[in-house]
Formats: sequence, structure tokens, C-alpha cells
Amino acid sequence: MKVAVFDIKADFGFFGKFYSTSSPITYPFPPFPTIQGMVGAILGLDKKEYLDVLEYGKFRAGIRILNPVKKIRIGINHIDTKEGRWQPIKTKNRQPRTQMRFELLKDPCFRIYATHTSENIFLKLVDFLEQHRSYFTLSMGLSEFLADFEFVGVFEAFEKDMPDDYVSLCTPIPLSYLDSKADTPLRFEAGKSYFKERMPLYMLTTREVVKYEDVIFEPTGKELLARPSSYVEVQNGENILLF
Repeated sequence: MKVAVFDIKADFGFFGKFYSTSSPITYPFPPFPTIQGMVGAILGLDKKEYLDVLEYGKFRAGIRILNPVKKIRIGINHIDTKEGRWQPIKTKNRQPRTQMRFELLKDPCFRIYATHTSENIFLKLVDFLEQHRSYFTLSMGLSEFLADFEFVGVFEAFEKDMPDDYVSLCTPIPLSYLDSKADTPLRFEAGKSYFKERMPLYMLTTREVVKYEDVIFEPTGKELLARPSSYVEVQNGENILLF
């Protein structure tokens, strides 16, 4: 198969965790449904159709952390538009704005690997990436955080079965992808940090998440030694896992 590889970056990013409301906190990198949205924005897919066109299984993607994960907190103003307009004057029953403290990613930069079973959709994505075009404006989670992207290339990629030894993986590792028969499917190394996040993986067109996944990652972007049940070897020398 072929994979399209591109980098995406922004000054700030926010990918809200499902259990945070009044004090919004962010995932360290975009979950798979967010990657679907990013690719859908590039291709110009309507928000009602992109989850069908980029359905889990037809569309596969992996992500690599390029810049170390840095988080900051910033107050963001929310304005009251319940009546279809903004009233900038404080009244007895209404505040013109409400400020909330957001946890944001600072200088996020990621590498995305994408492939699709439809050759037409895949070639359209490659064409847009090569021309540095996107149908809709690309953002890093929120519309305020405009993102830029850079095309890396199209590479041959080869599915590999369970390795006899540890392989170096440059993408986060879902726990279900590790070899369950191995005594130590993940090798811990000095100088590396290991974090785990529970992230959404499969979302229906009704915006209902029906599958979550525990994912292991290294926050500075270092590669991890693991024994996955399978992995993908990319022509550029990177070993990845595709959701």
C-alpha cells in the first residue's frame, strides 16, 4: 500500500478530553476522529459526510509527535450568543462574556501518515497536499488555532507480522496492538518517559464514540521499543502503527 505523509503545526492546539467541561484539558496529540476531521477539511468533505467517507477501516492513519508535548493554561473568553447575537452590555441576567481557563498545547507539531482503500480519495488527498491546498481552513483542534501543513511525500508501506524481536516504533502504541503472548511486549529504556492516555478511536456519524483505546506514547517524540502483533514498515525507514 501507499501512505501520504505530511506534517502539521500551529502556535497552539487543543483536543478536549471527553470528561473535561468547566476546566477544559487537552489530549497530548490528536485522536483518530480528529485526524479524520483534519483530512476531511483538506479534502473539502462536509461535516455530515466525512466520517462516512473516512470511515474507520477504509481510512487508516498514524501520528508521530515531532515537537515535545508542552502544555500551558490560558484564559479564553466565551461570549453569549443564545439569542443569535452578542450583547456587549452587562445586564441583570446576562454577562457579555465568560472566561474559562483552557489547557493548551504550545507549539504542537505532528507527522501524519494517511492511506485509504479508495484510490480516487487517496490521490485527491495527495494532490491537495502537494499543492499546499486545503478546501477548508485547517486548525489544530479549535478554529482559533490556525494550522499549517507541509507535504513530506508518498511512500510505499508494507504490513509486517509479529516480529521475533523488539522493533522501534515512532508512533504512539495502542495497548491492544501489543503482542499479548510476550512477557514484556514493551521495553522500558533509560532516558525515556512513558505515558498512557485513554483516547477515542471510533466515532459514528452521530458523534457517538463507540470505541476507546489506551495508548502508550513518549511525550518528547522518542521512538519506543515494542513487540506489536503487527506493524507497518514505511519506505522512508520509519516503523509505524496505523489506527
